[in-house]
Amino acid sequence: MADSPRYSLPYRRRREGKTDYKLRRALVKSGKPRAVVRLSNQYVTVQITDATINGDIVRASASSKELPSLGWKGGLGNLPAAYLTGALAARRAIARGIKEAILDIGLKGATKGSKLFAALKGLADSGLLVPHSPERLPPMERIGGNHIAAYAKSLAGEHYLYKKRFSAYLNRGLKPEDLSGHFEEVRKNLSAAPLEAAK
Repeated sequence: MADSPRYSLPYRRRREGKTDYKLRRALVKSGKPRAVVRLSNQYVTVQITDATINGDIVRASASSKELPSLGWKGGLGNLPAAYLTGALAARRAIARGIKEAILDIGLKGATKGSKLFAALKGLADSGLLVPHSPERLPPMERIGGNHIAAYAKSLAGEHYLYKKRFSAYLNRGLKPEDLSGHFEEVRKNLSAAPLEAAK
């Protein structure tokens, strides 16, 4: 196939699995800012970007790395962290006069109830208009970490496994059973978050 004279070599970023150019072209042609959600193994990043001929310009951004400075003691790559990161990015975007955006999930699959859609719900709940199907969003109980708290309670009789699974939470001074209440507390505190992303 690659030796055929009709073979067309894909662009480098497509070969590296970084950019879907067909999808990107459709998003850029909309003329609206893009809400770019990217996930790593440990963190969530949300950026509101505009496409220009010279490249993307980031208008507002937030990373789950910033959440501990806002009092968050939970994980930085889970559903609650994705929601809070989306909410923080939306707050910063609205402060800069951005009222709407379209979701850009890159090459990730659009799995119902995933962290991508938790971040989307955070964006939408904070006032940024992002077109979406509500049935794709995870329920608020999961976003609040009820499933994590329930799992922690189920390990009540297994002290070693409990400490092993939740050592990071415990080291930060948070009992995983209290995650839902802690999430609501930090969610309310987002209104006092800095309008500039941490460098």
